[in-house]
Amino acid sequence: MLASLVSSLKDSASQNKLSKAFNIFSLIVQQTHNASSSDFVLQSLVSLFACCSQVKAISQGKQLHAYLVSSGFEKSRVLVPKLVTFYVDFNLFNDAYVVTESSNIMHPLSWNVVISGYVRAGLGKEGLSVYTKMMEKGIIPDNFTYPSVLKACGEEFDLGLGREVHESIMKSGLEWNLFVHNALVFMYGKCGDLNVARMLFEEMPVRDEISWNSIISGYASQGMWREAFELFNDMQNQNVEVNVIIWNTIAGGYLKTGNYIQVLKLLSQLRTSGKWDPVAVINGLGACSHIGELNLGKEIHSVAIRTCCHDYDNVKNSLITMYSRCKDLKHAHIVFHLVENKSVITWNSIISGFSHWDNSEESSFLFREMLLSSVDPNYVTIASILPLCARVANLQHGKEFHCYITRHEGFKDYLLLFNSLIDMYARSGKILLAKRLFDSLTKKDEVTYTSLIAGYGIQGEGKTAVDLFEEMIRCNIKPDHVTMVAVLSACSHSALVDQGQTLFENMSSVYGIVPRLEHFSCMVDLYGRAGLLGKAEETMRKMPYEATPAMWATVIGGCRIHGKKELGEMAAEKLLELRPRNSGYYVLVANMYADSGSWEKLGKVRVLMRELGVSKVPGCAWLDVGGRFMRFLVADTKNVKAFEIYPLLDGLSQQLKEAGYVLSHDKDEVMEL
Repeated sequence: MLASLVSSLKDSASQNKLSKAFNIFSLIVQQTHNASSSDFVLQSLVSLFACCSQVKAISQGKQLHAYLVSSGFEKSRVLVPKLVTFYVDFNLFNDAYVVTESSNIMHPLSWNVVISGYVRAGLGKEGLSVYTKMMEKGIIPDNFTYPSVLKACGEEFDLGLGREVHESIMKSGLEWNLFVHNALVFMYGKCGDLNVARMLFEEMPVRDEISWNSIISGYASQGMWREAFELFNDMQNQNVEVNVIIWNTIAGGYLKTGNYIQVLKLLSQLRTSGKWDPVAVINGLGACSHIGELNLGKEIHSVAIRTCCHDYDNVKNSLITMYSRCKDLKHAHIVFHLVENKSVITWNSIISGFSHWDNSEESSFLFREMLLSSVDPNYVTIASILPLCARVANLQHGKEFHCYITRHEGFKDYLLLFNSLIDMYARSGKILLAKRLFDSLTKKDEVTYTSLIAGYGIQGEGKTAVDLFEEMIRCNIKPDHVTMVAVLSACSHSALVDQGQTLFENMSSVYGIVPRLEHFSCMVDLYGRAGLLGKAEETMRKMPYEATPAMWATVIGGCRIHGKKELGEMAAEKLLELRPRNSGYYVLVANMYADSGSWEKLGKVRVLMRELGVSKVPGCAWLDVGGRFMRFLVADTKNVKAFEIYPLLDGLSQQLKEAGYVLSHDKDEVMEL
């Protein structure tokens, strides 16, 4: 009879019919009269605890705990682990610990449950404390104890305790247990001791995907991506199954190192295996954002919808960034409005998107909406808007943000914001304000110096820019590739040829920076402005990159100024071969042909523009007029203020002529189609 009731209770519990299972348990208790039948009660309690955990019935579970104590089962080696598991399932770790500690059971099972529960909940320090108490009571850890403890050591970066645990493992003879060995590799990698982690990995007689994941994630956590990529390739060559965690780790590494095409290749492979998750989608969208792959971004969006990844707010935030960076602001706005609970990250994604494309009115409107929505801006919000203030010459808004930063104590430690302010003032021509803010900072980095160096360069104060660069070196602040662009550009704008050449030559040998395309572009500009067009052409010919349209345009501009017709025509041919989409390049070539009377060649330029669908874009300027932005286009007769603007322009033109200024010889009119 009892056996039948217990079987029925187990069936009900397995089907999550808790009420029915409790009714059956009452019948079992009523028919239990001696110790020989206590085993039926134990079996029933085991099933009931599991059912309570499954259906989240905490009060019923506590009732069972009370019955367990009153019936003398509180030290049962069978029931105590089940009770501890029940409490851990509800994150009641202290209750679980009290039950374990008071049971005085010398087997490690219950202790393992408590430790692993703490570690899974991200409470590694508490888990290690329980491990210490366990050792003090003389309970011997087993192969299930060590993985959780080592994971906690890694998450808490406690290398000292990790080494002690390693010694304990060696004494126990468990060092070759696969789970324990994997945990050792993870712990050493997470704590930054990659030499030991790699040694342990290499000496493993058997490896599984966790082994590979542990060593790869170790290198990844330290930013050692080259080693991580090499191991990933080895893993694939050995036909080890790659789980989605490793895929995402490697894809994230390629994203951080700027290899966006490789991210998309990995994503394609992952899609074939059907293992996409939200992290994979975010990585793919991030790559599309950086290289402007709108169509591929839309494909990823559609897959995200089919796989339900679209429901995650982090994915929606990434979609907003992708669409806005790919200039599809309409869809960015649509996704933005789909997010019900907009976080500061959501607002930052949409604001930075509009700021990126110099849409100052919409960016300012969104910022005000953010404040009205009771979402406090963070340093990223401000840092995304400040560069826009500089680009559209809105100094007033920039100063307002400066005041906002000063008023909020939480922003004072973010050097990024002050770097952005320096950049904003410098780009707005307020170099003295930028320098004053620069001097007030107690902490500076390469970005701080680069912002001011670039500002001096824009203002034509190349010598001051070079002096500041040298001060940066004396302060042991290492320049990066952006710094070198800024200082080389400053030399170019101030005709500091010798200084520019020296800085460029020192890039690799002194500063450890491999020259990129933009650095060669600066040198071409430097030589072109100085009339050293032969050196400019030689630089382009010898550099390990294909010359860009901008470089050829620089040579053409220099040839026009210095009368180098033959070299100019060669540069024009090279430029046209690249078939650029920028109408300004065609205007430049056309002006050169018009200067020399090469009307047939000029006609071919016009034909090429028609074939490519390139038209001359009218010049545009945004100016702050009376507290609001107004757009001014060249030859804009539709402007509501046109009847006031053009008489004023005529008057200014007359004054310029009287002052001795002459009209530019550019013949833009020849490009009218």
